[in-house]
Amino acid sequence: MGKRLMLGNEAAARGLYEAGCEFVSSYPGTPSTEITEFAAKYDDIYAEWAPNEKVAMEAAFGASYAGHRSFCGMKHVGLNVAADPLFTISYTGVNAGMVVCVADDPGMHSSQNEQDSRHYAIAAKLPMLEPSDSVESKEFAKLAFELSEQFDTAVMLKMCTRIAHCQGLVEEEDRVNVEPKEYKKTPQKYIMTPANAIKKHPIVEERLCKLREWAETSDINRVEEGSDNEYGFITGSTSYQYVKEVFGDKYPVLKIGMINPLPDNKIKDFASKVKTLVVVEELDGIIETHCNTLGLNPIGKDKFTKLGEFSQTVIAKAFNIEKEVPFHFQEEIPARPPAMCAGCPHRGLFYVLHKKNLKVHGDIGCYTLGAMPPLNALDSTVCMGASVSGLHGFNKIAPEYSNGTVAVIGDSTFMHSGVTGLINIAYNESNSTVIILDNSITGMTGHQQNPTTGINLKGEPAGKVCLEELCKSIGINRVVVVDPYNLEECEKAVAEELEADEPSVIISRRPCALLKNVKHPGPITCDTDKCVGCTACMKIGCPAISMVDGKCSIDATLCLGCGVCGQMCKFGALPLRKEIAND
Repeated sequence: MGKRLMLGNEAAARGLYEAGCEFVSSYPGTPSTEITEFAAKYDDIYAEWAPNEKVAMEAAFGASYAGHRSFCGMKHVGLNVAADPLFTISYTGVNAGMVVCVADDPGMHSSQNEQDSRHYAIAAKLPMLEPSDSVESKEFAKLAFELSEQFDTAVMLKMCTRIAHCQGLVEEEDRVNVEPKEYKKTPQKYIMTPANAIKKHPIVEERLCKLREWAETSDINRVEEGSDNEYGFITGSTSYQYVKEVFGDKYPVLKIGMINPLPDNKIKDFASKVKTLVVVEELDGIIETHCNTLGLNPIGKDKFTKLGEFSQTVIAKAFNIEKEVPFHFQEEIPARPPAMCAGCPHRGLFYVLHKKNLKVHGDIGCYTLGAMPPLNALDSTVCMGASVSGLHGFNKIAPEYSNGTVAVIGDSTFMHSGVTGLINIAYNESNSTVIILDNSITGMTGHQQNPTTGINLKGEPAGKVCLEELCKSIGINRVVVVDPYNLEECEKAVAEELEADEPSVIISRRPCALLKNVKHPGPITCDTDKCVGCTACMKIGCPAISMVDGKCSIDATLCLGCGVCGQMCKFGALPLRKEIAND
């Protein structure tokens, strides 16, 4: 045993292991992904990737219902998908302990919005713990199971980007052996018909009162004394770290570990001992609002923004002491525009869509980068699966656009929530063309398996969904598969399917260029004698291609030899690759 340096997410997974968790089901989403990946390394934990977050939460509930400690993890927007079971599980309660982890993304490093998941805990009337470092990530995960069983409730564990990906020394301890809870058929507890559910609401409210009493005395809501009571800070998570780094032990701090329910008396007692109460919290003013209901009127969002991440500098500037702080957190860093990787199989298909000036409904994944110049291939991106559903509504109400509009969606995202939209297209018969970008992996979150790959989280053979057969089974008669490295083939398929007078699916299939099992021909070389500097090759936005002294230049450290650029050069300066290895 001993101490080991761990990411916050790894520490949370260690907490699951030590707490005797036996079942983990999640859907990958940055910054939560690694919790499940690390949990899968423990042989004592069954771990899986579910098709989406709703399925993951329901599966975890099923395991808890059967009497075994369970966990599901997701990012903040994934909690939207899982909200339906979440609110009802609050009413049913649990059998064995159940922990739901949600990881927020202040600053939107890899997300389409900046929502604050603390609202969900309040709305669903569920306890939520919020660690502020790797040590607490492990300890709070273990505590969550204890609270879950003590109070008969699912418990939420809230991470965020910085806590999930920070590192700290964590003590490794032994796993506890938890005897499975006995399964008992109790219809009044678990069958949420209106007659049963209405009797559970008072129980939920009573549970919140008991949890608030627990929060009053728990040391996860702790007061750290200071030498000067001019200010007193109420804070938690990363904001706690920034306050301590800027002020040290000068001012007293009430460090909040349980964000819901918040302790009333502990907060009022703390406020009574300081001259000015200050609440420091990222995103929305959850703690501040609670303090206002207690009549405390602290300094809060009038001094600190609701937007983005905080830092040491943000805290120091708010108190006009930047010059007194012995460090400076550089917030302005050189911009690095995101781009699809060299050899990305999506690039050729996106080039065709841009060339044909189509309206393209986009979706969530690495292919969202197709919106960036010079491809500029997307018109919208909303949420997982919205491209397919949105395309149906767009074409149904404005059929005059149907022969110039498509949807694009990745294979993992299609399994997550795109297939239901395609069923809607088939059932309600809009003349829509959906392009499934099948790169044989879940790419954006770091190469996780999904139901179309035939491999599970542990790397073992698993059930595999055939996209062609699935699409045909739900009523799509026109299904065509193309190689996105072949521009002529892609352009022909897109033109034909848009002309068809019925729904259709194009599967653009080639494995992600970064997969370890994918072999590449190797870099090409530009024949500068033939290159006329027309810059046609630059239109695909490949990072391996640049113009040097008016001629095309290929970066051999990036180029994989996909051959797409060679199909665009009319002067033969870039060679074609007739055969591309893909296995």
